[in-house]
Amino acid sequence: MAANVISLAIKPGIQRDGTLLDATATADGLWVRFQRGRARKIGGYNAIFLNATEVSRGMVMQSQEGLNYVYSGSANYLQQWQTANDDGVGSGPINISLSNFTANVNNLWQFDVGYNDAAAALQVVAHPGQNLQYIDNTINTPVLSGSFPGGSLSKVGVFTATGTISTGTTFTIASLNYIIGAGQTVTGGGVPANTTVVISVVGASTTVVTLSAAGTNGAQTLTFDNNISVSGGACMLYPYLFVYGNNGLIQNCSAGDFTNWVSADSNANNVSATKIVKGIALRGGTTSPAGLFWSLDQLTRVTYAPTTVGTSTLFWRYDIISTQTSIMSSQCVIEYDGIIYWVAVDRFLMYNGVVQEITNNTNLNYFFDNLNYSQRQKVWAAKIPRWGEIWWFYPSGDSTECNNAVIYNVRDQLWYDAGFASGAARSAGVFSEVFRYPIWGDNVVNTDNEYTLWQHETGTNQVYLTNVNAVQSYFETNNIGWVTGGPGQDQVQGANRWMRIERVEPDFIQSGDMSVVVTGKGYADDVDVASDPYVFSSSTLKVDMREQRREMRLRFESNTFNGNYETGKILLSVNVGDERSTGNP
Repeated sequence: MAANVISLAIKPGIQRDGTLLDATATADGLWVRFQRGRARKIGGYNAIFLNATEVSRGMVMQSQEGLNYVYSGSANYLQQWQTANDDGVGSGPINISLSNFTANVNNLWQFDVGYNDAAAALQVVAHPGQNLQYIDNTINTPVLSGSFPGGSLSKVGVFTATGTISTGTTFTIASLNYIIGAGQTVTGGGVPANTTVVISVVGASTTVVTLSAAGTNGAQTLTFDNNISVSGGACMLYPYLFVYGNNGLIQNCSAGDFTNWVSADSNANNVSATKIVKGIALRGGTTSPAGLFWSLDQLTRVTYAPTTVGTSTLFWRYDIISTQTSIMSSQCVIEYDGIIYWVAVDRFLMYNGVVQEITNNTNLNYFFDNLNYSQRQKVWAAKIPRWGEIWWFYPSGDSTECNNAVIYNVRDQLWYDAGFASGAARSAGVFSEVFRYPIWGDNVVNTDNEYTLWQHETGTNQVYLTNVNAVQSYFETNNIGWVTGGPGQDQVQGANRWMRIERVEPDFIQSGDMSVVVTGKGYADDVDVASDPYVFSSSTLKVDMREQRREMRLRFESNTFNGNYETGKILLSVNVGDERSTGNP
């Protein structure tokens, strides 16, 4: 009897949930991305920096004058590397000098970059919060800033002023100073510890400050501290620096001035009963700047909307978007083309004017059932815009570091995952901007007992110094067989028979040899039986075989140096097989 020639339907995505495997795609070295029913290999990765001292717990990247600068924060350090914008050749790290910083194993960094008028310089803003173990940690730590690139970082909201102390508690400045305000801590000039500003009055040509304790009379230079110390983090809603933390605190400086936290357009509000853990800039339209802020159970939108009430002007509006939402970690939020995506504690969400769930019938349960919740704060988000992908890295099982990633393809609205590939063992990273490749930090020590920063989406191999290794990649089809509806069908066709496959006609844009393995089982709950690999090259027209399974899957694999592929329309020659089955009925 002549075999039936049929087209193999490659269904995008990984089906981890339920009983039916509907198009699996996994890999060990790197994985497979799907595009409208086509499978292609994800790019390789090169070791760009080998000597990170510790596991990265937050990164930021910025470019200037043809050089790309990468900052990486860890438990004890803030380090900077630099590389050319085009080829990734660079140097580093250098340790950034930090003031008002406490080393701690729970340090989890949040970064941003903004222009500070007070310093007349572009500055890196960094907050090393002690949040790695608990997302609801309440320990406040200072927000730091310093000149970009390579400058030392110190506490924001600290400045000096020179004047004259008289009668012990009166400090007079011979100029107008609008950034001194009640509650600021004062040091220097012989004033005792814990001295604060009681009131500051700006006159016609002088500023008179009343202190809570007496200092030494005479000319003095005093240091004023706004005490900007929070548990949550910091972000820029340009030109404003926002900080946030316990009891729903959202606080911002005056426009463009990181030292000014007392002027009219600065503000501090408690918008929730729970800690604010993440803030991100948002397209605001006519109410720019704007941003979203996540507390543990609420999402709040902040917009710049000056409104006159009586003789006062209110500059900021706080709108509660949802009072019954959640967030997995403070690192799991990412913006993609103006839409905000994040992981909640039990689903995936997005914000595009309203909060919506992202439909995931593919691997939602697989992700949440296998996530190590005790390490939830290590879940972090990245994106690869070239391929329309958002990646969420997470620690699976009893792993204490990220060892897998779940991937959402925004462009095709598909889900797949990294299959525990080595390229998923990443602790933090930055996406492509001026520098066109994403840079992700390894969480496994290299041969020098340090941590590698990898340049991803580069070539098709893993390159470490002079070592070049092939990247294994494979994808597996959905179940095919007469009892599963035949290739490309989900419903039973009615013939409870085995399927016999006699020929596979590969259709790949292909570099290097590939192989196909026939796997499957005789009963729905039986064990898989895999064939030996059938190897084929780019010139192979057909692969002949005699294999049969009641529920059959085909796994195509590439594991050669410079190996690469993209699928076309694969043809199968199949026939009705035996009636009997295998296993122990």
